[in-house]
Amino acid sequence: MWQELLAKLQQGDTKALARCISLVENEHPGYETLLKSLPASKTGIIGITGPPGAGKSTLTDALIGVFVQHQQKVAVVCVDPSSPFNLGAVLGDRIRMSDWYTNENVYIRSLATRGSMGGLHPKIIEIADLIKAAPFDYIIVETVGVGQSEVEIAGLADVTIVVVVPEAGDEVQTMKAGLMEIADIFVVNKADRPDADMFVRNLRLMLAPSFSKKQTEIPVVKTIAARKEGVKELYELIRQQLDAGQLNERTFWLLAEKAYYLIEQKRMKDVDKKKLKAAIEAACQQGNFNLYQFIAGL
Repeated sequence: MWQELLAKLQQGDTKALARCISLVENEHPGYETLLKSLPASKTGIIGITGPPGAGKSTLTDALIGVFVQHQQKVAVVCVDPSSPFNLGAVLGDRIRMSDWYTNENVYIRSLATRGSMGGLHPKIIEIADLIKAAPFDYIIVETVGVGQSEVEIAGLADVTIVVVVPEAGDEVQTMKAGLMEIADIFVVNKADRPDADMFVRNLRLMLAPSFSKKQTEIPVVKTIAARKEGVKELYELIRQQLDAGQLNERTFWLLAEKAYYLIEQKRMKDVDKKKLKAAIEAACQQGNFNLYQFIAGL
């Protein structure tokens, strides 16, 4: 079954791709056999992250339009917030990309975080590698933009885009150490708002090479995604960075991050949240519940 599905996936069968993703997402017996059969791929992964309200979905929609104009096939993985109780996804942002669902050059898949504290799907690495086996020119992963997703996306993407808005000055100051480490491109969206130019100047000063561990200055692009302005410039920067991609220390660190995450998931596989909840309920009924004593006794 797996070889047949993989063959169809590599031929561009989107139904086979969708089925493979579901099988991996739900850990269907034997899914690891499929993952071990995946061929090496150089398809570039573009990570888009940033705080809620920055316009990530609108920017992604505009980028899809540029890819389609260049006759390129693009897959988009949208990681949405989910309820910690039923793990269902909130898919409202996908309305902004509704124009592309019937386009043969665009594949869009929404995933719930499934309670992941970092803001990414627990199987995002495996799903991204599945999509890389299909005949797409580019893959976009848009995160929910909470918690550690801004940092986690750097372990997945070949090019990481951090989207902010002019009003985010204080927030960027707070997050700047992590952002400077992971951002390959900064996008200041909604650049028609007041003080946008001053914000861009301050951001560029903050991102100067002397303050960053990166050897080159991180590009800052102004966009108004709702009007498709500045998106072509962003597209060219993405192309340049992906084309210049080569094996270096950062590449190996990113692979190490992926490996660490996968090992962590594998070793935590036997931990069942429902069983934990039942055990905690039973312990609480006995009175004097102490979480740390409970964990030590597992």
